Order: sequence, then structure tokens, then C-alpha cells
Amino acid sequence: MLSRRRFLKSAGLGAAAFLAGCRAAPSRAADAAGRPNILLIMSDDMGFSDLGCYGSEIATPTLDGLASRGVRFTQFYNTARCCPTRASLISGLYQHQAGIGHMMGDRGIDGFRGDLSTHCVTIAEALKPAGYGTYMTGKWHVTPYRGPDTPKHNWPCQRGFDRYFGTIHGAGSFYDPNGLTRDNEFIPPGSDDFYYTDAISASAATYIRDHRRTKGDAPFFMYVAYTAAHWPMHARPEDIAKYKGRYDAGWQAVRQARYARMKKMGLIKDEWDLSPRDAGDWNALSDADKAWHARRMEVYAAMVTVMDEGIDRIVQALKETGAYENTLILFLQDNGGCAEEFGSRGEPRNHAKNVKAEPMKPGELQTQMVPPVTRDGRPTRVGHGVMPGPADTYIAYGLEWANVSNTPFRLYKHWVHEGGISTPLIAHWPAGIPEGRRGAYERQPGHLIDIMATCVDLAGAAYPKTFNGHAIVPMQGVSLAPAFLGKDVGRTEPIYFEHEGNRAIRIGKWKLVAKGPTGPWELYDIDADRSELHDLAGRHPDRVKAMAERWETFARQAHMIPWPWKGEYGKAAARKASRKTHFELGAGAALAEGEAPDVAGKAFRVAADAQVRGDGVIAAQGGSSLGWSLYVQKGRLCFATRHRNRLTVAKTDKAVAPGRVRVTAALARDGRIRLEAGGRTVAQAKAPGPLPSLPVDGLEVGRDEKGAVGEYEAPNALAGTVETVVIDVEK
Repeated sequence: MLSRRRFLKSAGLGAAAFLAGCRAAPSRAADAAGRPNILLIMSDDMGFSDLGCYGSEIATPTLDGLASRGVRFTQFYNTARCCPTRASLISGLYQHQAGIGHMMGDRGIDGFRGDLSTHCVTIAEALKPAGYGTYMTGKWHVTPYRGPDTPKHNWPCQRGFDRYFGTIHGAGSFYDPNGLTRDNEFIPPGSDDFYYTDAISASAATYIRDHRRTKGDAPFFMYVAYTAAHWPMHARPEDIAKYKGRYDAGWQAVRQARYARMKKMGLIKDEWDLSPRDAGDWNALSDADKAWHARRMEVYAAMVTVMDEGIDRIVQALKETGAYENTLILFLQDNGGCAEEFGSRGEPRNHAKNVKAEPMKPGELQTQMVPPVTRDGRPTRVGHGVMPGPADTYIAYGLEWANVSNTPFRLYKHWVHEGGISTPLIAHWPAGIPEGRRGAYERQPGHLIDIMATCVDLAGAAYPKTFNGHAIVPMQGVSLAPAFLGKDVGRTEPIYFEHEGNRAIRIGKWKLVAKGPTGPWELYDIDADRSELHDLAGRHPDRVKAMAERWETFARQAHMIPWPWKGEYGKAAARKASRKTHFELGAGAALAEGEAPDVAGKAFRVAADAQVRGDGVIAAQGGSSLGWSLYVQKGRLCFATRHRNRLTVAKTDKAVAPGRVRVTAALARDGRIRLEAGGRTVAQAKAPGPLPSLPVDGLEVGRDEKGAVGEYEAPNALAGTVETVVIDVEK
């Protein structure tokens, strides 16, 4: 690896600049002018090909310009999900080492605490003692959000940031986000024309100007975390109009065009095949469905363009304050394109039942991820066919367009195949990237863990062994600074992945990857086949064995395993799961994960008696990725299973009459689903098999509060009364 002195000399920064920062400490802040400002920007739920400079038709002129004057990394990786990525990015550790191996729930295992660990430091905490001002705007999502009484021990201002504007929670309306925060206080939107992406950008630009006014030439670190383009698809009419008709040709044509453009750009190799299309045939859709699907992508594209325009405002603030030349700008994404259909299923309807169409009070805080009503009192609408964009809608862009976003790779957010973990990384630094490297592709693999190492390296900061009385886990990454010059970064360790039991290890050109806790290992030569279409595991059993053993050794050390779902490494889940095989539950019952039936890998049967007056959930266990649900929809009895997002539904042909209903649903070990009513079989379906692991969302009777298993929106409480639910699990 290049020494920092050699790097700065090669980049055109003199010895004086190096000496000013090589032994950085608070007392040396006045000497820090030679060290770069660092602006770290991350978007949300976007795919590898969604920027113009990575092959998209979406207008991103600001990011395209930064890429043309900087370096584009072509093999940079995230963790496949929002909060684990944020934990890894901000700490320089693998997400499990930072305590956030999954979401914001405490699973009772060190790697899955759902709250940023005290055994890590943030980039802000590492750079602040080196004289850096530290600022953040946007999505935090590394500590639980529980409304107005949320504990603040892990909020940005408690983890090293001087100033903060954004949301502690992970998702919400762009017009009225829940948990909107300034520094340590929740606040309402400041105006009727509030739009979150613009507010994030404006706050970042303000912090840059204020920093120059109050701290002069002292360097700063700023973290800008957009929620664009995460669902809901929200954008203003004038921004959507820019894309009117752009997607009328459908996802097949757009995906093929991106693939051809990426090859022509030299971004991907000619020999990398386009992965099989997951989407259906566009030409088979009705005109109404085509218009709806096209609108979803039009809004998505508008959201990305608005973000790009906001980044331009931040760049202009850098130029106005004289900080532009010596600011390292890094842009990346938190996971691959998102195939979730949040808000996009079922008939058009109000999200909240029996909602009062009344305006919110002036200054009232928004506390819900999906607002029941807009601030001016319109009910929030969801469902297939609802045209997204306005504040009174809450719609995702869906699997088909996520398939386009991830061109040419397989799978999506959640998985650790390339479609789930591949992100653009743009590095722009006029004072630090030589003329000959501008516009270059950098093809060395990199990972989020490398961002901390890069910041500490270039800031001349000291990464601590202890902090606030806690031992700190050593940095896991390598500095990317040599790559800015076209040099080797000196990586000696593999890159590791784990999310929801999906796991992978990357060593050189080889990648070993598996789906879920029980999926077989697959082996790919990424140089020849980054689309992961030609599994070589059968040809190289010794390599598979060696890489799998190396993954497991590290995974145990880094708290990746045991994990809170079953499988080869799921010993913690086996301890947490209930050993009962017979459950008798009444109305309103709720069982936490460790108390709920252990249905992982087993056949089970659900029998329920209920007084039904309309639609809703009779009983459900799990959420939108994994679980089962017995419910009524459009008057028809339904039993649904989720196998890692794959939905299977058995439903009756006819609606049941209101009144007393006695229904039995069963999932067999071979995946056969049978639904019985009145002593006879009324519906059947075939799922992939038993549920592969224990659903983490627990079980509820009469509603599905924590995550929707079926084609409905949570909580979908039953219109009626559940009398009894009896569940039997095979021994």
C-alpha cells in the first residue's frame, strides 16, 4: 500500500500538507488545511445500473460529471440491506461486529442486537479528534425508533456528529417523514411544500457554509444519506412529467437497452451474459396495467433526478466556500434494487381502515411510517393501480423494475448474489485524483468496510483501541486511496457477506455464495461470469470446501453466526424457538419469536373458529420475507406462505358468507398447501417446501402487525372476531 506521504506527493499535495495532518490531534486542528474534506453520499434502494454513468437512461448529470472527473469503482459491495449497510459504512466493521446483522430488533445474539455497538466508533468519532467538523443529513437507521420516547443514546449527535438533520427511522413519506429530527429533537416539516430529498440537500449545503463561516479552513466530514429512491414512490408532478412516456416500451426493452449501453461503455464485459428476466411479458399486460407500471418507474426516475439536483446544490456550496478542490466526494448505494411490493398489492383502498379525513394539527409530529392521512387530511391510498407520486399514495416500484435496476445481475436487496450487493462507487477529488485517472474505471473489489480506512488514512486520524471506556474492534478494511492513483490497495483478506442466512465470500476472482441458511454453496469465476450463471462448484470441490471453511471460521469470529434463523449454523435459533408443538390461542394473542411455533423445516396445521364480518387476518406468523398467514380477502378464505419473498397463496373460488367460519390450513413437508372449510378441501396450492427458517416477526391472532405476509398491508385487522386458533407442528 502507498504510504500517505507518497500518496499525497503522487496526487500533487506537498510535504507541508502531509505534515499538517500526519499526527492529527485536537490541538493541531489549525494546521489541518492540507487534509481533505470528506463528503460521503449514499442513496437508498437503488440498483447497480440506475445512474447515467453506470448505464441508465435516468438523468443524473451531477453524478455523471463527478464520475467523468473522478474514478468509478466497478466492483464495490454493500451488505444487501439498508441498516446493516449503514452500520458497516459508518463503523468500518462488518455489520455484525457493529451489532446490526439484520434490522432494529434485539435477537439476543451479539451480532443481531439491532443497535449500534459501543465496541465500534463512527467515522465522525474517529475524525473529530483530528480536528474535523462533523455533520450529517438524512437517514440514520442504526438504532431503534419507537416514536417520541425513543432513547437517544445512539443518535448522530451522541455518536460524534456536531449537527444533524434527518430521520432516525428507515422509511416514510417524502412529504411528511416520521421521526423527522434536528440535532436531538423531533420536528414537524417546516413548510407546505416540504420534500425530504430537497430538505436533506439544503441542510447539507447550509452546514458547509456554516462550517466555513465558523471554523474557517478546518476540514470537515459530512455524511449525506438520502432516502431516495426507497419506497414510497413520491415525486412532484413537474418532476414526474420529465419522464412521461419514457417507460412505455416496458421493462424488457429498458433492460436490454441498459445492458447494451453498459457493454458499450466498457463498464461490463461482453462475455457477461444478461441474467434471465424475472419480470413477466410486458406485451401481455392490459393497457391500464402498462400505464400503472410505467408510472411507477417514471416516479422512481424522477426521485433519482431530484436527488442528483440536490447533490448539485451541495457541490455548489463547496465551490462557493472554496472547499471544492480539496473535498473527496464519495457516492454509493446501500443495497441492490428492491423487489418488495410495499403498498402495491390488492385493490385500491385507504391504507388505514376507518380513517378520519381530518387535517393534522399545525406542528403535529408524524409518528407513523405510513401516514394514515396527509397533513391536509386526505387518506393515504395503496393498492394495484393507484398512480404513485402524490402525498396521499404509498406505492413501491416493484420486482419488474428492480430487475431492470440490477442489470445485468441476479436477485435483489436481501440476497448476497451480485444483484443484492453491487453498488456504484464514485470517487471525486480534484486535488487528489491525477488528471490521467479522471474518468477511469477501478476494477479492484471493494467493500463498505474500506470507507472508514480511507477516511482515517486521508485525515491523518488515529483509529482508537478504546473509546469511552470500551474496547474497539479493529478496522476491517483497507484504504482505497491507492486506487485513486491506479495502485493496488493491498487487500490481503477475503471479503465476507451474510444477510438473512444468505452468505458469500470473495477471494480474488472467486466468489462462493449460497441462498438462505440451508442453500447449497455455489461457486463463480467473477472475472468470467459476474452474472453468476455458471456454477462451478461441481468442478472445484476442494476450492468450495476451503472457501466455505474460511467463511465459517471468520463468520464465527465476527458474530455472523449463530444467527436468529435456522439452518446449518442456526444454533441460537434452536435455543430460542419454542419446543411446544401444540398451541391454543384466543383473540388478540401475540407470541414473540422465541414463543411462537417452531415451523422451520416442519409441516404444521392451523385450525381457526371466527365470526367474520369482512376481510382481514385470522392469524399470521412472520412478515414480508418469510412466514404464513390465514386471512380473508374480498370475502375469500386465503392461506399464504412466504419463502424468502416468494409468495404462494391458496384461496377459495367463492366468498364465504358473513358469520361463523371454521377453517383449517395445512402446509406439508413437500410444500403442498391445503385449505379446508366445512370438512372439505376448498383450495390447494404448492409452495417450495416447508418454511426454511423460523420467522423473526412472531405470531399474532386477528391481525398481522409487524409485517405483511399476504397480499395486503399491515396490520390488516380482521373485521370480525377470532374465537380460537389451534396450531399443531409436527414433532
